[in-house]
Amino acid sequence: MSGEDKGPGTAAFGWWAEYIEPRDSNSAARGLAARLRRAGAIEALCEPAVHKLAQTLHVSGGEAETEKLVRLACLLAEVRERDATPLAYRLGGKEPVLSRGRFENLMRAEDQNLTDLLRRAIVMAGRRCNVGALARDLWHWNDRTRTRWCFAYFHADAPQDDSKETA
Repeated sequence: MSGEDKGPGTAAFGWWAEYIEPRDSNSAARGLAARLRRAGAIEALCEPAVHKLAQTLHVSGGEAETEKLVRLACLLAEVRERDATPLAYRLGGKEPVLSRGRFENLMRAEDQNLTDLLRRAIVMAGRRCNVGALARDLWHWNDRTRTRWCFAYFHADAPQDDSKETA
């Protein structure tokens, strides 16, 4: 499968698996993850691995895509362990690790505030989640994604998309 055939979740997961995940056995991965966790936009963009991610995602260089790229790289560096469970699901439930109020703040957040709140949420979830799903959601962070996160946080089934129905 070529990079063109991959969605952002699959592409970013492959990047994370190559550059970030082997941090226990690879000092270069450990150093990159540490630098990205502390990085601002310019510091992140000075990392060759971030440019590899940009190539994989076919980032055109526009300001909005560059911001998404930096957010994605820096937040994926926070994740230490892959899991099948999406982040929003891990945060919520009957005994949530992220309070309902903080979750609501996260759902309303934008820009740097969103990045800061997501960073804390990843830590609160034990730095473990579905990396591909997180990457896809970060790349397409919009009302539809937020709605899906709300249902996942409360461990509820989301309603089906009506746009696929036929008359």
